[in-house]
Amino acid sequence: MCRHLAYTGPQEPLGRILVEPPHSLFRQSWAPRRQRYGTVNADGFGVGWYAPEDPAPARYRRAGPIWADLSFADLARVVRSGTVLAAVRDATLAGADAEAAAAPFAAGRWLFSHNGVIAGWPDSAAPLVSALPPVELLSLQARNDSAFIWALVLHRLREGDALDQALAEPVRLLARAAPASRLNLLLTDGDTIAATAWGDSLWYRTEPGRSTVVASEPYDDDPLWQEVPDRTVLTASRAGVLLDPLEDPAAVPPKEPCR
Repeated sequence: MCRHLAYTGPQEPLGRILVEPPHSLFRQSWAPRRQRYGTVNADGFGVGWYAPEDPAPARYRRAGPIWADLSFADLARVVRSGTVLAAVRDATLAGADAEAAAAPFAAGRWLFSHNGVIAGWPDSAAPLVSALPPVELLSLQARNDSAFIWALVLHRLREGDALDQALAEPVRLLARAAPASRLNLLLTDGDTIAATAWGDSLWYRTEPGRSTVVASEPYDDDPLWQEVPDRTVLTASRAGVLLDPLEDPAAVPPKEPCR
């Protein structure tokens, strides 16, 4: 269904993070090791990164497979960054949005990616349309489920939510509306990474005080990699990683009214 990765740490060439590791995101586009749904991620890719002294990230996105883009090799060799978010895409449904449907989505200082699917899209998401102002619905960056989730997350960010809560609340809403959904979300503001594990694999590797990587699957066999439990929200920075449970609201019995 897609693979994605976020890194924060010392400035590195993009290729050192995304291409050079033995099981890199680049390789995961055709040979993922832990992907539960789909086998090839050839329906687009994207990379977002931050330059020093500039809070707004740059992006490079394409509609085709990452291995077929000869320009990406040069870009990855020379561009350096201390925070990166990248994804390779396996589309649920073919569409006309081309690279507009490829993560990372962006607004302001934020970058976002979704690995998974809203079950029953688009009908299942109809009850959540009212959660967004009409202008934000009309501003969807693509017509797929990932763009809709991004709109929900972005609305909460603009309302002042911290990164982890901006992910957690939409996941809970979507899980109630479409229980079979897979909602692994990845978000960064250039300093902090937030992610959810809901229905698919998520891993992290951290060297506290230096760097942290959050990814759909490990890009090498380093024993520092740890798997994130399902239904968890993760917050990561160079200082380390925090994990908090995400409860399924359908599984939580209603509270008794006060008497």
